[in-house]
Amino acid sequence: MGEAAYPRCVRTRVTELFGIEYPIFAFSHCRDVVAAVSRAGGLGVLGALYFTPEELEVELSWIDEHVGGRPYGVDVVMPAKYEGADLGDAEELLSRLQGMIPAEHRRFLDDLLAEHGVEPSTETAGRALLGWTDQTARPQVEVALKHPIALLANALGPPPADVVALAHEHGVTMAGLASSARHARKQVDVGVDVIVAQGTEAGGHTGEISTMVLIPEVVDEVGSEAVVLAAGGIGRGRQMAAGLALGAEGVWTGSIWLTVEEADTPERALPKLLAATSRDTVRSRAWTGKPARFLKTAWTEAWESDKSPGYLPMPMQFMLIADALPRIARSGDGELVTFPVGQIVGSMNRVRPASQVVYDLIGEYVDAVERLGRIIEE
Repeated sequence: MGEAAYPRCVRTRVTELFGIEYPIFAFSHCRDVVAAVSRAGGLGVLGALYFTPEELEVELSWIDEHVGGRPYGVDVVMPAKYEGADLGDAEELLSRLQGMIPAEHRRFLDDLLAEHGVEPSTETAGRALLGWTDQTARPQVEVALKHPIALLANALGPPPADVVALAHEHGVTMAGLASSARHARKQVDVGVDVIVAQGTEAGGHTGEISTMVLIPEVVDEVGSEAVVLAAGGIGRGRQMAAGLALGAEGVWTGSIWLTVEEADTPERALPKLLAATSRDTVRSRAWTGKPARFLKTAWTEAWESDKSPGYLPMPMQFMLIADALPRIARSGDGELVTFPVGQIVGSMNRVRPASQVVYDLIGEYVDAVERLGRIIEE
């Protein structure tokens, strides 16, 4: 079915707010995906986490040139709580936190990598703090606001009030992720305009409440004060229809873009994503120190085993493993290869263009709404 067969637009508060055809937000670390989704009528959101300010400038300049004048957004990570928040500027913070990582944890990681044949380290962990702290995320915010972005999103707690004010001064809508009604209230209290209510089914950092339960709770709490997007396990049009039926004004999606043609998903991770079922993910602290959902592999099993020294607090856990991740991706037996992904991975079994994913979402959404209409008529 081609693009022409789908409705020209789906009207909600969020489509009116951003001037988009479809209330579909697509989070991705890949600029090609972001631009493709925005051109298809949704709103692509670039995850800035792993980019230096200079790299982010390059990425956003590319999107500006390839998005066709369509709106897009940027997502940063400014945690409300993390280890070392009072340890000075970014350079001092990195140095001091590196010294706080226990030798026991370093030995455990080295032994685990050697057991699976992962090549010795030839890299430094200097990039490990990119975006994980207030000190390192603020330069990313400054870069983002120099571009014509429509949305600035923050994960892991309410963004600082001054960042919200700065975004508003630039005419940029502010979004925040929430995993409970209480968290949503805190976001709104600092001036956030869009609440991404993310259920535990989601990939990456998640709470414990399921999407079906969470959405109406958040809508009841803040729906008259902010726009609510449904997130967590959403990758089908029927799920989109369910999110809107629960009171959301649109959907925030992430995992489904890992297997599109434009994605830069690591070569060794892609086959695992395509083959995985919805039972093949786990929520663990083994990646960042905070609960996050990703593929269940020998990596997650090792950190949960009796031999494990336990997890370090954010951002130290990621600092410990940061330089190991690219080595795992390119060498060893492949058993340690994992990737942040939600339970929707069970439906991610083929590679399609990002635009086709958008149109398939809308097509199934329309079918679901029409089916409900027939039920009411009958």
